[in-house]
Amino acid sequence: MEVSVASIEYSQVRKGMVIVGDDGQLYTVVDRDLNTPGNWRAILQLKLKNLKTGSIAVNRVRPQDKVEQAYLDKREMQYLYKDGDGYVFMDNETFDQYTLQHEMVGELMLYLKEGEKGHIIMYEGKPLSLELPATVELKVIETEPSVKGATAAAQFKPAIMETGLKITVPPFVGIGEMVAVDTRTGEYLSRAK
Repeated sequence: MEVSVASIEYSQVRKGMVIVGDDGQLYTVVDRDLNTPGNWRAILQLKLKNLKTGSIAVNRVRPQDKVEQAYLDKREMQYLYKDGDGYVFMDNETFDQYTLQHEMVGELMLYLKEGEKGHIIMYEGKPLSLELPATVELKVIETEPSVKGATAAAQFKPAIMETGLKITVPPFVGIGEMVAVDTRTGEYLSRAK
């Protein structure tokens, strides 16, 4: 597999990305935490998982330093069903099925319904991480009743989507409605068209 790389600043590194470590090995970013203590320089703490060994290390870096982002094989797959502690996806071209473990994709799965598609990042034939579409449409299953004549300026209210995702929605959105959600921020965008 060809791994193409691009140089980015550490400040642009996000969860799920794959970067090339100082040792030349590939690491997937499990978590990131930016600390800016008062007048001190910002420190970015990255939790990195070595793709070969599976071991996890915590790395402290300066946000402005450069790092190579690796672009791995990306395939569109359809989410079929949850199976124990994993989620089964099917490659739309080969019909091969892959199981992604909960710790790899846990919170991301709150955006995907069965039958929906996402991109699975593959490395040496193994699924590594999931990339969501920029927006998804989900049904509201729990929220306060919609308020007649409510203006959009009124306070947003909590709502629970069919996948268990919790977001806030405008007061005019009711139970049973489909809404568009931004998968990067978890924010309500609009009623689904």
